[in-house]
Amino acid sequence: MVEFKNIILISLGSYLLAFGVTLFLIPVNIATGGTPGMSIILHYLTGIPTSYAMVLINFPLVLAGLKFIDFRFAVRTVFAIILTAYFVSLLAKVNSFPPIDSMLLSTIYGGGCIGAGIAIVMKGQASVGGTTIVAQIVARYSSFRSAQIIMFLDIIIIVAVGIVFKDMELALWSLIGIYITTKVIDKILTGAVAEKVVHIISNKTDSIGLAISEDLGRDGTILTGESLIDQNEQKVLSVVVGARQIPKLQTIVLSRDESAVVLVMDASEMIGSSAHTIT
Repeated sequence: MVEFKNIILISLGSYLLAFGVTLFLIPVNIATGGTPGMSIILHYLTGIPTSYAMVLINFPLVLAGLKFIDFRFAVRTVFAIILTAYFVSLLAKVNSFPPIDSMLLSTIYGGGCIGAGIAIVMKGQASVGGTTIVAQIVARYSSFRSAQIIMFLDIIIIVAVGIVFKDMELALWSLIGIYITTKVIDKILTGAVAEKVVHIISNKTDSIGLAISEDLGRDGTILTGESLIDQNEQKVLSVVVGARQIPKLQTIVLSRDESAVVLVMDASEMIGSSAHTIT
C-alpha cells in the first residue's frame, strides 16, 4: 500500500515537472536547476530531444551513486526519471497549449510547476535528478555541504545558459525560475523555513542517530530524562536537518521504531555551529 502511494506521487510529480519544462520553459529558452536544466541546455546544443537528454544525464549519475543511496530509493528514482522523460516526450508531441509570450509568466509558472513536481516526487521517496546524488558524493569526501554543492551546480547552469544562448537576460530569467522552484519545494515539503529542529522520542535513539549520521550527514544530541507520568528513563534525539530532508528522516525513524514520536519545529535562527552538520 505504501509503495502504491509512492508510485502515485511519483507519477503526479513527474507529470507536473514535465508540464513545466515542456510548456513553459523550453519554448522561451529558459533553463531550470539540476539535471532538467542540463537537459534543456544539451537539447539546444546537440538537438537531442529533452526527454532523451534527461535519461542520458541522469542514469550515469544514479549508477555512480548506488553505494551512497538506498536501493529502493534508487529504483524509485530511476522510475521517476523514465516517467518524466516519457511525459516530456509525450507533451512535446501532443502540445495544444496556447503559446505564452510573456517571459515573466513563463518563468513564474514554469518554476512553480517544476517545484511542485519535484516536491511531490520527493514525498514519494524518490528523486528526479542526479545532482542530489552528486552532491552527496562530493559532500562525503569534502568539507562542503550538499546544499552548497547543489547551489554551485545551479550557478554553473545559469552561466551556461548565458553562454549557450548568448543572452544574459535568459540567464537572469533562469535564476528567477530556480528561485521560485526552490521556494515551492520548501513550501510543499515543510514550509518556507530552510532548516528544521527535530526531536525524536524513542527507545532506539542510538540506531536512529547512526542512520541519520550515515544517510543525511547530520550530527545531533541525545538527551536523557524521565517520562512525566511513570518516571521511566526516556531518551530524546535532537537534530537539525534541512527542510528537504524531512521525508527521508521520517522514513529512517519509522523504519527502525514505528512507535517513535517525531516533533518538527522551525529553526527560525541559528548562530554558530550548533547544527553539527558533518556534510
